[in-house]
Amino acid sequence: MADGVPTWEEVAREHGRFLYNVAYRLAGNDDDAQDLVQEALLRVRKGLERYEPGSLEGWLARIVTNVFLDEMRRRKRRPTDALPDDPGRVLPPAPAADEAQTGLSDEIQHALERLPEEFRVPVVLCDVSDLSYEQIADATGVPIGTVRSRIHRGRRMLRATLTAGGVGA
Repeated sequence: MADGVPTWEEVAREHGRFLYNVAYRLAGNDDDAQDLVQEALLRVRKGLERYEPGSLEGWLARIVTNVFLDEMRRRKRRPTDALPDDPGRVLPPAPAADEAQTGLSDEIQHALERLPEEFRVPVVLCDVSDLSYEQIADATGVPIGTVRSRIHRGRRMLRATLTAGGVGA
């Protein structure tokens, strides 16, 4: 890591699991999460020369979140299209998928998937990825007060979903 800036290979090797965990919690399934990470790593490769040493995980979370939001916008325009299937993956192998799937119960993952994305993203970044409110504000491009509000409302929605009898009952 010269001058605090990691190489692309170091990012892929040392932070691939982090990227996958964020992507999995946002997307809700392994295939889409792997595609999101692959696209995020492509963006990391293009943007690494502009990276200013600081919170690498915050920067990576912002990239994978933006990839997810871009994909959600694309799907709204073309709802029948799935993420493209690309056999040339640059991801770490399956152990990361297994770990992510055992990190949260199926009930919580299903409840997360039901949250509107404006609440799901900050809740995942805070409660699953352990990012600070400042890092989440930076990753999502919204003010810190909005981040706090969305996390609070998102957690309340999750609690209501989990206790309402639909999920987890």
